[in-house]
Amino acid sequence: MFSEQVGKRSTKVKNVVERGAVKKFAESIGDLHPIYFDEEIGKNSRYQNNIAPPTFPRTFDYGEIEGLHLPNKGLIHGEQTFHYQRPLVVGEELHCYSEMKRYFEKKGNFGEMGFLVLESFGEDLAGNVIFSSTSTIVISEAVRKVLTK
Repeated sequence: MFSEQVGKRSTKVKNVVERGAVKKFAESIGDLHPIYFDEEIGKNSRYQNNIAPPTFPRTFDYGEIEGLHLPNKGLIHGEQTFHYQRPLVVGEELHCYSEMKRYFEKKGNFGEMGFLVLESFGEDLAGNVIFSSTSTIVISEAVRKVLTK
């Protein structure tokens, strides 16, 4: 179904690690560690600034992969892992993009399921990778039927 998109990459999109967004994200996940929003704590930390929670990159825009059109609802977030070279610092700008790594199908209790594996990256303005994440999106048989119409 999506095999022709394997290997395709989105264009890079500029994102900013915004202070207000970091605070709101930390509050929404229930992680109130002061390193995320207390400016005094951030200044006195080894990073000399506040940092973002590890899963904060879920909020970034990674651009669109040409030809990959997924519905806004009905998808299942399978799993996601993050790998960091260093924490994301509040105020910094990043270029983010995704690449479709793999697509496969399996028969399950609810019919034929599709599994889409995306790898996403965040680079500093010099092009150094700061983080990467791998996520699996599960496409149910019901959603697959809608997409093939």
